[in-house]
Amino acid sequence: MEKVSRKTTKLCSFYVSDWHLISMLLPYISKHINTETKITNITEKDLEDKIKEFISKLNLNKEIQERILEMNWNKKAVYTYRKLDDRIKEEMIIISGNKQYIDKMNKNIAKYLNKIEKQRKVTIINCYEVMEFNENIHEILSLHDKILNTSGEKEIGEIFDGYQSKRDSAINE
Repeated sequence: MEKVSRKTTKLCSFYVSDWHLISMLLPYISKHINTETKITNITEKDLEDKIKEFISKLNLNKEIQERILEMNWNKKAVYTYRKLDDRIKEEMIIISGNKQYIDKMNKNIAKYLNKIEKQRKVTIINCYEVMEFNENIHEILSLHDKILNTSGEKEIGEIFDGYQSKRDSAINE
């Protein structure tokens, strides 16, 4: 995975089903949807029907529902490089799928980030399908700043008791 600037925050998340992914992301997205944040969703699977069903069961106002549904929830996974827009102060990029897919998308996005990192704060949320990884979880965690789960954004050590990043362990030695 490409290294990004410190103006970019990387979160990781793990999900066991499409429903779990949606239920975890929606509260986080809803918090940011009313701000000047550009939210881009890149997904390996087509989630459009599931997101429509899920949202229909929630008590969200019409405007928030529409903005969530406008996001790309199908598997048109190509991340388009946008012209710089000075009105956008923050950007959130959500990527979901297996590790190989996420690594490929992050590599493509790193090129884009070099062009915009001075203009805005960027948050990348890499959502890994649990069935697709095993022993490389420490590697995945070490590439991220925080973790996102159903209770929100957390420090990795809060979720994985005893976890110490390579960066932190080098400081402590």
